[in-house]
Amino acid sequence: MIISASRRTDIPGFYAEWFMNRIREGYCTVPNPFNAKQVSRISLRPRDVDVIVFWTRYAGPMLPYLQELDSRGFRYYFLYTLMNNPRELDPKSPNHQKAIETFRRLSDSVGREKVVWRYDPIVFSSITDSDFHEAAFERLAEALRGYTQRCIISVVDMYRKASARLRILEKSGIHIHEPRAYVFDRLMKTIIKAARENKMALQSCAEEAGVCSGKIPPGKCIDDKLIQDVFGLDVTHRTDPSQRSACGCVASRDIGMYHTCRFGCVYCYATASFERARERYQHHDPTSPSLTGRFEATTSQKKKTSQRSLFE
Repeated sequence: MIISASRRTDIPGFYAEWFMNRIREGYCTVPNPFNAKQVSRISLRPRDVDVIVFWTRYAGPMLPYLQELDSRGFRYYFLYTLMNNPRELDPKSPNHQKAIETFRRLSDSVGREKVVWRYDPIVFSSITDSDFHEAAFERLAEALRGYTQRCIISVVDMYRKASARLRILEKSGIHIHEPRAYVFDRLMKTIIKAARENKMALQSCAEEAGVCSGKIPPGKCIDDKLIQDVFGLDVTHRTDPSQRSACGCVASRDIGMYHTCRFGCVYCYATASFERARERYQHHDPTSPSLTGRFEATTSQKKKTSQRSLFE
């Protein structure tokens, strides 16, 4: 079983203590996002977990626990989002220099093959146009040279949950737009060149038509081939049915909960209300079996849950 920690929230950044408490207890509980009465008990025992995939914008709080994870026999890798967007888009993300330094410390600790850089999502706006992203990607790629072997990119999808926040941006004079085709292709060529010069394999994430005429191959964030190459494990090759049709990730169990991330990115699909996320964080109990609240299991981890799209 692959554990995803987590598409729904930043567990390393905000809930590292809770995560380690669950590791020590050997399980966690996760309510179905569409039916809170259906609560799964998910084993976190080393014998049941093939790999843990961490998703984060700031891994600092997890660094003190890595040695313990290793000693308990866990295998893991990080999907590390690192950009340099203006505060209007990413109001509470770590300062990018601090994030770079933490990325490097993490890479030095676990190995560059286990830290995947995500330049994601790319938002085209009046304050983050193609020129902005060209310069930002080149600077970050140079700063991360030697600290990662792979970069994953994607272009933002505007979900319903973010629409109200985007309308507020529009009223403040910040306009979200799609770039002209030739401008987009120029950006992709710059990204391809920068990744190549800094010795990074480049992939796209969940792009229906591919990017730059197919010159950037589709990738998988939860990647069976990466797991095979890095850990020598032959895990499931089944595509995750709960993700978007263009997503290539293999099946995993996500242990996070929606509406709990505190970074406040305006385009976020996983948090409908930042006020709700703040309240949940304030009432978070690191000793609870579930990330927020105190949910007791009603189903085993093998029982199927709703396959409705999590991106509706």
